[in-house]
Amino acid sequence: MTPRILIVEDEPAQVEVLKYNLANQGYAVQVSARGEEAMLLVEEDPPDLVILDWMLPDTSGIEICRQIRTRKETRDIPVIMLTARGEEEDRVRGFENGADDYVVKPFSPKEMVARIQAVLRRSQPGLTEEALEYGGIRMDLGAHKVFRDDRVVHLGPTEFRLLRILLERPGRVFSREQLLDKAWGRDIYVELRTVDVHIRRLRKALNGDNAAPDLIRTVRGSGYAIDVENAKAS
Repeated sequence: MTPRILIVEDEPAQVEVLKYNLANQGYAVQVSARGEEAMLLVEEDPPDLVILDWMLPDTSGIEICRQIRTRKETRDIPVIMLTARGEEEDRVRGFENGADDYVVKPFSPKEMVARIQAVLRRSQPGLTEEALEYGGIRMDLGAHKVFRDDRVVHLGPTEFRLLRILLERPGRVFSREQLLDKAWGRDIYVELRTVDVHIRRLRKALNGDNAAPDLIRTVRGSGYAIDVENAKAS
């Protein structure tokens, strides 16, 4: 899946530099110039990483970082603080409020990309690795193959995308809307119940004639997660 990055920055020149360089590296980019709007975006559809300016028109980046960290749904999102402040005391304050990294303006675009890649490797290995493994399921992204224990699992393209989304964040509950956006794309209209149909197909393929425990957890009113701790007999 293409990693999605939210840039929270009110300086147009900085935004353009970041957007250009991140797009060239294959990242999907969202932009917000205000803290309150950024929090709404984070809550509605959590990005894979946030680049957060220290000084914003309506609030401080530190306060937004603190809010991200205190909410269950967003607390695991990596945050890189972007600021003109270079003093050690300010850096410490940023880390104390939950920042994963700290980049001082003016910055090198190559350095920023390297910092992003490093943070994503630490927080979400599935976004940068060629294979995902969880609960006896192994997904070879390069060869486009899936195995459960020693058995080959045959999946259609949509089921493959859904499984990858779930495996990249084991235990996390994805709403049907989030799965639609990530697996089908924002520009394609698909009914919510279509997600249920493909999840059933994915379950059937993974469980192999009911021989293996069902790792896909249905959270009533919320969505789906892959979770070995809540696995049920098929």
